[in-house]
Formats: sequence, C-alpha cells, structure tokens
Amino acid sequence: MELTKAEEQILHYLWKLGEATVQDILSCMEETGRPSRTTVSTIIRILENKGVVGHKPGSGRGYIYYSLIKKEEYSRKQLFGFISRYFDNSFASLTSFFAKESNLTVDELDVLLAEAKQKLEEEKGKE
Repeated sequence: MELTKAEEQILHYLWKLGEATVQDILSCMEETGRPSRTTVSTIIRILENKGVVGHKPGSGRGYIYYSLIKKEEYSRKQLFGFISRYFDNSFASLTSFFAKESNLTVDELDVLLAEAKQKLEEEKGKE
C-alpha cells in the first residue's frame, strides 16, 4: 500500500492520539503550514477508502477516526519495500551501504550484530 506524505502524516497523528476528530488532528499540527480542515477531512476520507482508517460516530455531526493498521506493521511493510526497491531484497547490501555511509566503526557494527542476534533468539523463543 502506497501512501502519500500527507496521508502518512495524518496516520502518524492517529497513531499518536489513538482516536481523534479532525479538530484533534489539526490541533496537533504546527500553525505554520497547517492544512485546512477540508484538506484533512479529504485525506482522512482517502485513507478510509484505502482501508487504513476507520471511524465511529462522535459528538454532534462529527466522527472519531482511528487507524486500522498498527504502526509496527506499516513500518515493517515500508522497510521491506524500501529494501526490495533499492537493495534487491538484500539485507547484506543494506547493511554494507549503511556501514559505509554512516562511518560506523567495527565495534559499533559488532554491537549492532549482537543486538540483531539477540532479537532473533528472542523471537525464536516465542515460537
């Protein structure tokens, strides 16, 4: 699922707030560059059509909106899509690129590797 930058921004506010009205979302945004109420409503409607956001009746005529996907699930899909598009599905290529570009030391790479191994072992223990 591909989301625009504006759609992602609204989704991040919903993850942060849990449930929110359009006004709640607008209140979280910085005043400079804040979109109009109509724009936020339109983006939410698009997210609903994509199956990412749901709603329930709120007070008065408004609705309360909530995310239908977890942040972790969306992040994982985006990360794997990124790795697929730019690194041919190779975590080794990603890691090599990251190590070169961020000037990591061998010790820092060892720490990252140890943390990754620990996470994998924890996940295997849950199964």
